[in-house]
Amino acid sequence: MNLLEQILSNQNMNEAYLRVYRNKGASGVDGITVEELKEYLKENKDELRQRIRARKYQPQAALRVEIPKENGKMRKLGIPTVVDRVVQQAIHQVLSPIFEKQFSEFSYGFRPKRSCEMAIVKSLEFLNDGYDWVVDIDLERFFDTVHHDKLMRIIANTIDDGDVISLIRKYLVSGVMVKGKYEETPVGTPQGGNLSPLLSNIMLNELDKEFESRGLRFIRYADDALIFVCEKRESGKSRDTFHREANRRKTGINRQRREEQNLSLERLEILRIRLLLRFQKQKIPSETPSDFRSEIPKEASASDEAKLECSIGLPNREIKTSYCGLGQLL
Repeated sequence: MNLLEQILSNQNMNEAYLRVYRNKGASGVDGITVEELKEYLKENKDELRQRIRARKYQPQAALRVEIPKENGKMRKLGIPTVVDRVVQQAIHQVLSPIFEKQFSEFSYGFRPKRSCEMAIVKSLEFLNDGYDWVVDIDLERFFDTVHHDKLMRIIANTIDDGDVISLIRKYLVSGVMVKGKYEETPVGTPQGGNLSPLLSNIMLNELDKEFESRGLRFIRYADDALIFVCEKRESGKSRDTFHREANRRKTGINRQRREEQNLSLERLEILRIRLLLRFQKQKIPSETPSDFRSEIPKEASASDEAKLECSIGLPNREIKTSYCGLGQLL
């Protein structure tokens, strides 16, 4: 079975529906709600699959919304329609295990069995080893500046399926609706789509691997990256290297945020709070579209919460940190 058929299989589509349903969320530009999704899929699933196979499926524009950030600025999100969220999630479920094998061990965001608390533990390890100067890199602009051709070339190096490549590109260029007006998206990948976190990790993995090869101590959690060095003079060199390599790879960064600081325990706690991901168990619907139901149980439940406690000795004190999250994540 080729990749596209794996994506469109009953089991995979049903699992994608379940995840979209339990995540709830707002409607997209077509106004179809998550609660209405089941009936839509029952009536249109065959046509949906055929249009995707024939490369005639056209994703709808994402709905642009803005949410406030801690610094007072606004974060732009693109909300796909619920149908597009199902298709994106179906793609994600098939491609994620393939690319997971390639990702850096120092990347922690939006990955299975990884968490922000694990990133904090790694930060403490670097601190223990004497790397107590940190360069704080803001990759926030990355999402708005993703170079589509570059991203598709990276994906095509691993995925030999033109139908899947074509479908992903359609999502990248599907545009956004801003206050009722359509805007093209020649670059970037909207934050808010089910596929965006995976695409961002695929794109940024080249940067991660570059710094691995240079022996740098770093962690990356989505669009937050930290480089750890022993002395202040090394921090400027590391920062400049990061900017140079990011620009060479057409990766957008925010040059206004160029923090170099001695990483005290208090600042590390601030970082922990900023990155902390709060997982919530979500109820999965007991009823699924009847056309998909044959290949998945009526009821499913999230795996038990996993808890890990790590004690890391620091000079004159001990830091004890814990995280809790789902044992298996997307």
